[in-house]
Amino acid sequence: MDLTILYRGPLASCDYDCPYCPFAKRRDGSARLRADRAALERFTDWAGKQTTDRLSVLFTPWGEGLVRSWYRRALVELSHLPHVERVAIQTNLSCRTGWLADADPGTVALWCTYHPGETPYERFLAKTRDLAGRGIRFSVGVVGLPGHLEHARRLRAALPAEVYLWVNAAEGHTYTDDEADTWTAIDPLFPYSRRPHRSAGLPCRTGETVVSVDGDGTVRRCHFVRAELGNLYDGSYRAALAPRPCPLTACDCHIGYVHLETLPLYDVFAGGVLERVPAGFTGAAPGATGAAASPNGSSPGTAGGP
Repeated sequence: MDLTILYRGPLASCDYDCPYCPFAKRRDGSARLRADRAALERFTDWAGKQTTDRLSVLFTPWGEGLVRSWYRRALVELSHLPHVERVAIQTNLSCRTGWLADADPGTVALWCTYHPGETPYERFLAKTRDLAGRGIRFSVGVVGLPGHLEHARRLRAALPAEVYLWVNAAEGHTYTDDEADTWTAIDPLFPYSRRPHRSAGLPCRTGETVVSVDGDGTVRRCHFVRAELGNLYDGSYRAALAPRPCPLTACDCHIGYVHLETLPLYDVFAGGVLERVPAGFTGAAPGATGAAASPNGSSPGTAGGP
């Protein structure tokens, strides 16, 4: 079985305090950190034993995972397993990067977010250069707030052409066509993020080949649908894996709508869905002309609308 897992354990603390972020606004006590470490080690042990399956894993912690040794260790261990195709994590890149010397660069990948005001620009840029020098797959992105525009332009100009810089539409923010064009000049795929995608009743890979797993092993189709499919550790989830339409009205998060079958994003990000790296990216997303300008993809009027 080919299975993509989005894992999110109890960790909720972050070393940043971004004003636009609704998450990670607390400090985890020692008990929660111990619970998060135990949960992650249990998951890593489970993944290591699934030798008859082919796994891809994306860690999506509420807080910052890579400042914790157990997340770094998990990525290193999983990257060396022959049945793990990709292991990636969403990170603010505040941690040191030397630990990646022990990881398999052909398997490990980072989804990095630059947060102006939380870290010096040159420090962040230096870390991206270190990743590139190590041959690590990664993407870099920013939240599309007006105050971030010049930061994004500066970062795009400094990054190597082969590094994709994505822009996430700010939550609750509406973009005029001119504003959207400005962000699209930086990220040709911004039109996919600009508006929520209508998803009710539409086919989605989540619940069939993509699942969400929490620290207790509870399996759901994705982070945004609370209905349970079973448990990872007793195997009860397997019987529930099947094609199913989305039960929600709309999907506005990349880690959700990238799996909608009505969008062409599995082709756009072929080989880099988890780390958000478009196929063959060379400074402009491949197929951006037409595809990015028409985020409805092959199903006009069914997704990507207002």
